[in-house]
Amino acid sequence: MKQIKPIEAKDRIILALDVDNVEEVIKYVDLLRDYVGYFKVGLPFLTSCGIETIKIIKEHDGKVYFDGKFQDIPNAVASSSVNLLKKGIDFFNISATGGSKMMANTVESCNIYAKKNNIDPPIILAITLLSSFGQKTLTEELGVDINISNYVLKLSKIAKEAGVSGVVAPDTDAKQIKKELGEDFIVVCPAVRPTWAIVNDQIRIVTPADAIKAGVDYIIIGRPITHAQDPVSAAKMIITEIEEALKVKEE
Repeated sequence: MKQIKPIEAKDRIILALDVDNVEEVIKYVDLLRDYVGYFKVGLPFLTSCGIETIKIIKEHDGKVYFDGKFQDIPNAVASSSVNLLKKGIDFFNISATGGSKMMANTVESCNIYAKKNNIDPPIILAITLLSSFGQKTLTEELGVDINISNYVLKLSKIAKEAGVSGVVAPDTDAKQIKKELGEDFIVVCPAVRPTWAIVNDQIRIVTPADAIKAGVDYIIIGRPITHAQDPVSAAKMIITEIEEALKVKEE
């Protein structure tokens, strides 16, 4: 059975690999595979390097989290997700706003494929709300007249009922999600930035320590490591921050 819960501090880091070419992919995977748990590949990666580059990451001993945020009719998302398994993806996400049927069909199709091919079923996450969204965007632009944390929790409940492994959600909602949905329901926190890094384009950001103390299982972090003068040193600093936060949490 695939390990869902992280074991070491480094396993909690999902490195956003938003690069422009295959050479950079190989460089970062070779440089950082011992300091992060997964390499996140998403739309920038897909459109610049191509999905076949995932095979290269696997060949260089990297584990892959595919951030595709799939949302379509249930059959389309289920079929696309099974195709990810054929590429060797370890971890991927779909959009909770696609609805319970879409999520449930995806989980069922992936489990059937995994059993038929004698492989571990994938870790499937549901995206609750993009980290670039705030309350104003949710209410005034999307017309969702509900508190943003309540909205995230509602989508998380729907996702769990559909059978997904966990959600991508902000650290501020992690404690409540764990309380209501259980410790085994994993929470991945996006938009993580150490205090020494530039904020960039996210509105809702959090430090690695804050995320871990809040109960988050995995953190997604990119530019603070990949854009650092010394990426390995940057990754080690984050690992240390996570280890210290875990000690505080256990006290």
